[in-house]
Amino acid sequence: MTDHDKAERHKKRMQRHKDVVDEKIKQADQDKGLLLCITGNGKGKSSSGFGMVARALGHGMKVGVVQFIKGAFSTGEERFFRRFPEEVSYHVVGDGFTWETQNLEQDMASAEKGWAICQQLLVDPEIDVVLFDELNIVLKMKYLDVDKVLADIAARPVMKHVIITGRGAPEAVLEASDTVSRIEDVKHAFRAGIRAQKGIEL
Repeated sequence: MTDHDKAERHKKRMQRHKDVVDEKIKQADQDKGLLLCITGNGKGKSSSGFGMVARALGHGMKVGVVQFIKGAFSTGEERFFRRFPEEVSYHVVGDGFTWETQNLEQDMASAEKGWAICQQLLVDPEIDVVLFDELNIVLKMKYLDVDKVLADIAARPVMKHVIITGRGAPEAVLEASDTVSRIEDVKHAFRAGIRAQKGIEL
């Protein structure tokens, strides 16, 4: 087969692929606020959520962020997005990882306090996108009632987007979500004795 033949075959294959994609785009004619769930044991769930926060800001949208669990230490995301107080309503409500707090009553109280803020952001007409970071862990640990949380999310304004991150997403969250991404843990530096690095994990 000559280089010309390879080029022609590639062109025809890409044209068929383009036709399929164009038809799918044509059929996608709805607009709605999405519920997105990013879960799994791999690294990058919060990073993905905050990437969407940055994307929303790039489009001139206003964003609400509630970080569960991670309140015992300051993250790079918090330091960065707090630079935009007019565009980002940022709230940290956790007391640290559950194995650090070792206090069920305290963890549940913090979760309830955090969800009260989430409820405000969900009904705020000025907020276009909300990120509930590590909410899946809170729901997995049963610090909040998953049915109540999903009911509150379902009652939001029709064009408001909601992003939920955290490992162990309950089945009800997966079913309710419009888009679900599961990040796989293939390899992690921590298991090789490398501590969490600024700008990467922190």
